[in-house]
Amino acid sequence: MFQNGTDEGFVNPEQIGYVGFANLPNQVHRKSVKKGFEFTLLVVGESGLGKSTLVNSLFLADLYPERHIPSASEKITQTVKIDASTVEIEERGVKLRLTVVDTPGFGDSLNSEDCFTPIIEYIDEQFERYLHDESGLNRRHIIDNRVHCCFYFINPSSHGLKPLDISFMKAVHHKVNIVPVLAKADTLTKKEVLNLKRKEAVPFAVVGSSESFEVNGKKVRGRRYPWGVVEVENPDHCDFIKLRTMLM
Repeated sequence: MFQNGTDEGFVNPEQIGYVGFANLPNQVHRKSVKKGFEFTLLVVGESGLGKSTLVNSLFLADLYPERHIPSASEKITQTVKIDASTVEIEERGVKLRLTVVDTPGFGDSLNSEDCFTPIIEYIDEQFERYLHDESGLNRRHIIDNRVHCCFYFINPSSHGLKPLDISFMKAVHHKVNIVPVLAKADTLTKKEVLNLKRKEAVPFAVVGSSESFEVNGKKVRGRRYPWGVVEVENPDHCDFIKLRTMLM
């Protein structure tokens, strides 16, 4: 009932001037969590740098099946292949459709000139496919296979960037976010790691492992050596935590 131009039975729970669009981020968040997220990670680097071990360590999953490791003679004529594998991961009710794109053969051949051409073609194909799907009438079930991030592994024994490293990053940096990673940082001293970071501006020196050891009464993931254990998630030992935080 109205009295004196006011409705005494109605109480506005919000402040005066509240419209409601301030709650939109929460609605988008709930919708995204319900639908799940898609993430495609491109992994590039020479063989034997621990790429698969690091990726498995990041996502706590075995994303790589048993693969054939080429011999020295096979590497002479080996070409770059594109190997994409997808896995569904769930953590605390949040689903992630993770696609890891591996590039076996990169940098392994004696003549590595233009060896990254198949990688660029793959990246462009995913952009074109997504654009085509977005331009269609039915956009409800579009799968986003665009490459969102590229881990580029740098050989620690090279003592810097090689011409191939520079050529690849120049050719791809405007297509995808590149994260240079100094692989197998446990093979270098702290001084060597610092020098490489200053010289080449490499942000992350990492160690990957799926093995667990007991250190001071606690279970830790790492690598055991005669002189001790290199802990994967110890910021004093490597940049694994920083890399994972940046990626997530």
